[in-house]
Amino acid sequence: MSRTEDERPASDPGKRTADAELAVARMTEMSVDMRGCAVLGGDGEELASSGGSGWARAGAAFLEAADSAQGEPAVQVHVATEDGEAFAVREGELAMVAVAERFTLASLILFDMRTVLRDLASGNGVPDRRAPVQEDP
Repeated sequence: MSRTEDERPASDPGKRTADAELAVARMTEMSVDMRGCAVLGGDGEELASSGGSGWARAGAAFLEAADSAQGEPAVQVHVATEDGEAFAVREGELAMVAVAERFTLASLILFDMRTVLRDLASGNGVPDRRAPVQEDP
């Protein structure tokens, strides 16, 4: 007998990946200036991303650079360049990294990232706030 997604324990890797994918989808929908984002697990593996490859390596390097600059694990990172802005947020064993257009509202992006990542880290699932798909009669 198989379990439905809602009946799986929070530690189920399938549910964790599905929730991470939903977290990435929520960030992409909420932030129009977002170029891309990813959720990384505790050991730096990519749980979900908005597309492309290399998020795990690049995100881990970004967090490592922030950690070494401060001498302790960074909880929140924001770097702005002439080409765009990069962000990272940690919650428990999870991290979210994102890249956005230049002059984006950093406080709003960071707030959204923290909110989505807290939902994911709670183990209670990420609320699916996407509009339901309307089917033709």
